[in-house]
Amino acid sequence: MTSHVSRRSLLALGAGLGATTLLGGGVQARAPKLGTQSPYFHRFNLGSAEVTVVSDGPLPLGDPKGTFIGVPTEEMKKMLSDNFLSPDNIVLEQNSPIVNMGDKLVLFDTGMGTSQAFGPTTGRQQKSMAEAGIKPEDIDAVVFSHAHIDHIGGVVDASGKVLFPNAQYYIAQSDFDYWTDEGKLGSPLKDFVVHARKNLLPVRDRLVFYKNGQEFLPGVQALAAPGHTVGHHMFMISSDGKSFAFLGDLTHHQILLMEKPRMEFSYDTDPKQAAESRVKMLDMLAANKIAVMSYHFPWPGYGHVVKTGEGFHYIAEPMVMTL
Repeated sequence: MTSHVSRRSLLALGAGLGATTLLGGGVQARAPKLGTQSPYFHRFNLGSAEVTVVSDGPLPLGDPKGTFIGVPTEEMKKMLSDNFLSPDNIVLEQNSPIVNMGDKLVLFDTGMGTSQAFGPTTGRQQKSMAEAGIKPEDIDAVVFSHAHIDHIGGVVDASGKVLFPNAQYYIAQSDFDYWTDEGKLGSPLKDFVVHARKNLLPVRDRLVFYKNGQEFLPGVQALAAPGHTVGHHMFMISSDGKSFAFLGDLTHHQILLMEKPRMEFSYDTDPKQAAESRVKMLDMLAANKIAVMSYHFPWPGYGHVVKTGEGFHYIAEPMVMTL
């Protein structure tokens, strides 16, 4: 015999138990509500390397209309609500892997830093690192996927002091040149340029420019995926025959820019080129079953990409809480 529990029968059950039993009836629990969350880091092994993902905090983009372009607004909102996401407020994460290769400790991207351009929930990377037991002075290399505000923002503190004093820094020269260009200070990109100059110029003498295809650190290979910015790259991170791709900003959203990868994103320098890079790289990752970590996907952003009809589907990997 199958039982069918309806909302009405649940309400009737509540009435039978008595509202005071179900709803607490004014009785206080012995312990107060704690109002605290778990630390914002996650750790896993990759071959003989240890990967610690740290968060710079949630980054709310607000209404998708005008930011994600090329799909009718109602269809886009349905894509979100069908996946139990708010149709009115896109919230991205900021996931930075810190990879301990044994001989080098490598951080990928540094978050928003002191900029409050997307509100007060960003700028958490240093706190997340402390929770994870990682000291900024122990970072040997800081690798930037590109020079946007939410990836280079955490190099210096509010006073301009460099937070990773012992690190070498890595970026594509085209991106460094573009986003530190004084000539763009009078343009709509002004805030991005000011923040890039504030964070990148103090470490100019420690910057190394990587090239497409180059293994510029042991186990770290750069792969050009231009369009989001002129010099945007993703990285293959490998240790002992195991690897994953850190996507940077190849795709910002696990539903919208995966299911419809040719949709355009308003923060792209060249949206059409970005869409080409997205489809090409996601095709390669899906075909080769390469694990991925996306900077902006739901925490901690680690999983796999599979091909679907006109696009792709992201499958999050379960978080394994034992090392």
